Amino acid sequence: MAAHPEPAIVARGLVKTYAGKRALDGFDLEVPRGVVWGLLGPNGAGKTTAVRTLTTLLALGEGEATVAGVDVRTQPHAVRRRIGLSGQTPAVDEILGGRQNLVLFARLNRLGKRAAQARADELLTQFELQDAADKPVKQYSGGMRRRLDLAVTLLLQPEVLFLDEPTTGLDPRNRGEVWSAIRQLVADGTTVLLTTQYLDEADQLASGVSVMDRGLVIAEGRPEDLKRQVGGDRLEVTVADRADLDRARAAVARWASGEPVVDAETGTVGVAVADRVTAIAAVLEELGGEGVAIDDIGLRRPTLDDVFLRLTGHSAEGAADDSEDAADPATRHTDAVTDEHDQRDDVEVTR
Repeated sequence: MAAHPEPAIVARGLVKTYAGKRALDGFDLEVPRGVVWGLLGPNGAGKTTAVRTLTTLLALGEGEATVAGVDVRTQPHAVRRRIGLSGQTPAVDEILGGRQNLVLFARLNRLGKRAAQARADELLTQFELQDAADKPVKQYSGGMRRRLDLAVTLLLQPEVLFLDEPTTGLDPRNRGEVWSAIRQLVADGTTVLLTTQYLDEADQLASGVSVMDRGLVIAEGRPEDLKRQVGGDRLEVTVADRADLDRARAAVARWASGEPVVDAETGTVGVAVADRVTAIAAVLEELGGEGVAIDDIGLRRPTLDDVFLRLTGHSAEGAADDSEDAADPATRHTDAVTDEHDQRDDVEVTR
């Protein structure tokens, strides 16, 4: 029987303390090779601290970790040679063009001139930026900048790529462009650890998700399993006449996977449903048969706030604290600009 491949990322019992508060408090993670794995949680949950520790930007405190099979504590330089890191804000030069940025960072990573130019052309084609290759980056859209930023992280073809909230601030079209680029990376064999505040992003990209709260993982599994834990999709019906609320509640309850919630002020009945298509069609038919007029009916997918309310008893918005994670600037590093002093708690190496 063939042996299972070693996981791309393993963390056991990581603890990191800032000003007497634990940004990581027994953090555990195991990510298989060749997948996108989502690290989900609000600002302050510890996501960025976890990424900075796993990528050697912060010294490993308590616990142990390996990335691409290499020990983070004892072989930080070997880890850096195997990874890429993209922070929350693209870290490319806006005056230079896309090709110039790629060649510049390739040379910083000790590629020869000819090899740097060839690799830049490959990546421009891969990320569909060849038509804008010589335009100043300041003329790029948000999605184009982020794709260029991803291209820079792949100059040395890393085994593992860390993406820290890569679509924050992007509009839906640009988010879609970045999602397509990430899917292609995984198809080419790269393992991606994606931190995000957006459940829909994890749902679109990740084969597995770990949910963080206050420095540790509180739940993990496939996105569909995570949604199932919070009750699946939510059906909401708003009646035209408040006097029909009880009849609407009864109709909805017959197709519910949970207890209906009635808001008398808005005239709305909401409930979790297991089969969204069947439920909405059946409820409409029953309401019509009962003569109940409605102002609105719709389906809402679970949100991050729904997840946190179910798993922790508090909302995602209320989970943030004043840990280092909440205000962490985007960071990037390459092996060319790091040295033996990187293993200090206050180190922050920028590209």
